[in-house]
Amino acid sequence: MSKTRKAGLFLVFVTVFIDLLGFGIVMPLLPRYGRHFQASGLQLGLLMASFSAMQFIFAPIWGRISDRIGRRPVLIVGLLGSTISYALFGYATSLGSEGTLLGMSALTWLFITRIGAGIGGATIATAQAYIADVTGPEDRAKGMALIGAAFGIGFTFGPLIGAGFVSADPVVNLSNDQFAVLQRYEEGGSIDDVVVEIKEIAPLTGDDEALLRNVMSDPDVEVNPTPSAAPGYVAAVLSAIALIFAFFILPESLTPESKSVARNWLNVGQFTQLMGIKTIAIILIGIFISTFAFAQFESALSLLTRRMGMAPRYNFYVFAYIGFVLTLSQGVLVRRLVPKLGEYKMAVSGAVLMTIGLALIGLSGSWDSTAALYWVLPLSVIGFSFVTPSLQSLLSRLASDDQQGEVLGVGQSLSSLARILGPMVGLTIEETYPFGPYWTGAGVMLVSGLLFLMLRTAVSGEKKSEDEKQAS
Repeated sequence: MSKTRKAGLFLVFVTVFIDLLGFGIVMPLLPRYGRHFQASGLQLGLLMASFSAMQFIFAPIWGRISDRIGRRPVLIVGLLGSTISYALFGYATSLGSEGTLLGMSALTWLFITRIGAGIGGATIATAQAYIADVTGPEDRAKGMALIGAAFGIGFTFGPLIGAGFVSADPVVNLSNDQFAVLQRYEEGGSIDDVVVEIKEIAPLTGDDEALLRNVMSDPDVEVNPTPSAAPGYVAAVLSAIALIFAFFILPESLTPESKSVARNWLNVGQFTQLMGIKTIAIILIGIFISTFAFAQFESALSLLTRRMGMAPRYNFYVFAYIGFVLTLSQGVLVRRLVPKLGEYKMAVSGAVLMTIGLALIGLSGSWDSTAALYWVLPLSVIGFSFVTPSLQSLLSRLASDDQQGEVLGVGQSLSSLARILGPMVGLTIEETYPFGPYWTGAGVMLVSGLLFLMLRTAVSGEKKSEDEKQAS
């Protein structure tokens, strides 16, 4: 690989890392922000899903556009959109629950900014196509692992930065309905009456009730303080730095000879065509299932740690721990193991690890053991880090050179769809059975692993074809 291509690879890593760092700062704070702005459970779910919904729609569009005009301009436009969206997110947060901007409420602006950030962040598939442009087939999986490592580092430091904006004041874990009662206390009311009404919705432990009474009786503690606008502004600055890197330094990876000659900006029949190819269909289904299982795990984890007695601030540390493991596994393990084992064995191994890991997380929760949870979390995280770049690499290798962005965009779009459906299904199951999301995730990953076994013939044939080309 030439020095120019190595530099481009590094700069793509930097831009994706900084962009995901902003996402990692804001995402864990959304439930707390939504509660302040009096979002209903449905509104909060839609707010959290809006980012992934936009990625689902725009990932293949950006990918196809990048096949035609190049990767660099698409990445620049995406980073510009992220910068503006995060800055507006910070400003909307500062308006408070009663504030308005251009006649629209702050909650409406939160939706607008998350939609904008989702559109801007949908260029991840374009970054993957950039990797495909500058790497050979034998280095493809290692290159894709760089994107995963950027995700991991972003989710390691993003929540750690976000933790700095969580109030240090003791806060009782209440449901949305209970918190709505608590908010009304600020408008006047008896502490005893409010506590009774809250306990009618759901019982409180003796410690929680005492903490709640202390919070309500302390005049220096706001029950529903306006969240800090700083996370949005910090995320905007970081995205702006990534934008500067991309604009002034990032070289274009797509040569004029390899640009797509397609006339249409979006091929709506591409998904159907790809699903008609058995091997590609298995890979796309595998991407969806593995992301779906992991999204269930991520969305329900904060509720599990709450049941296990962890304070809100420690949820950030748990997610930072997951990001750290993801960074090491994608940046070190995958890059060293994939040349020896190949994408097929890595994908199968990852499915096995995810199946075992998710099942053990469910057991840890039923045992109410925080120590066990920390020990078993890496299994599912490492498994996911094995599966994702391996499948992305196989998908890229089976696609033609002039369709890299579009095909990888379809894969990224399915991944985004899984991140929409995973939390919806996982949180619905969690209401009935707290450990259900992990057992469900283990079950679907077992099915995914069995599907991956069908890829052996396709991978062997693809490798044989490459060897014949090199021999000739």
